[in-house]
Amino acid sequence: MRSRVIAFILAGLLIALVGCGDGGDAATSSAANTTPSPGATSAGDENPDGVIKIDGNRSLYVRCTGTGSPTVIMEGGDEDTSDSYSLAEPSIAEVTRVCVYDRANLGRSDPDPGPRGLSELVGDLERLLRTARIPGPYVLVGTSGGGFITAGYAAAHPRQVAGMVFIDTGAPFRDPPSEIVEATDPNNPANVEHRDYLQVEKDAWAARKRIGDMPVTIVSVKYSDVAISEAEFPSERRGMRRNVENQKGWLVLSPRAEQIVVHTSHAVEEDDPELVIDVILDVVKATR
Repeated sequence: MRSRVIAFILAGLLIALVGCGDGGDAATSSAANTTPSPGATSAGDENPDGVIKIDGNRSLYVRCTGTGSPTVIMEGGDEDTSDSYSLAEPSIAEVTRVCVYDRANLGRSDPDPGPRGLSELVGDLERLLRTARIPGPYVLVGTSGGGFITAGYAAAHPRQVAGMVFIDTGAPFRDPPSEIVEATDPNNPANVEHRDYLQVEKDAWAARKRIGDMPVTIVSVKYSDVAISEAEFPSERRGMRRNVENQKGWLVLSPRAEQIVVHTSHAVEEDDPELVIDVILDVVKATR
């Protein structure tokens, strides 16, 4: 997971959607011709496992397992690679196809100097699904900061989305402390994703809207008094107290959206992987 210094604050800076596309079908668009790089998988493999060129200069690593529809796309938290859901992949693959990938600057994917805004993050996912020919419809699973990307994709391609899961994806802080502004600057060498975190989260939150009549589950952490008292910044403590209430903002995405409150740390998928697996599979079943 991400650096513990900014773990909750970046988690709390979450949500929503951006109107960054025409709502088209990314999976059925004509794919660009690609030349696999060494060790790459070929675009169009039934279940790719390797690097795929998404444009003339950059490749992203993607891994899919299982068969069936809908396809579950799992987007890890800030700085998380495709391995962050390794405990969940086998169980989900028993029921349907599941895919994970490394974002730019992470794992086996190529670098991108950034700054990386919401349009760049969503654009990479669009191109990956298209060039790797990963079939929709999709159940999008976003963990922490990954929820911005899945929400952005859903806004751009609502007809391709069958359901969504958010794992402790919160709301942006109004006045983040200077330490967080500095830590999340895309030009900060410690910001390995070169992501413009604060702007991405503001843009995503401001663009929330209904995506469709589909199952959406919001898993929200109710933090203990001890965890809140140990938070470094006053703004962080306020956000943790209001975390469950703030995440109700996701409910606008669908009339079938529901919220589940848990008592774990922010790393829900690590503390209670079976709960996360069950939530994802419940959404998959509800789409069929």
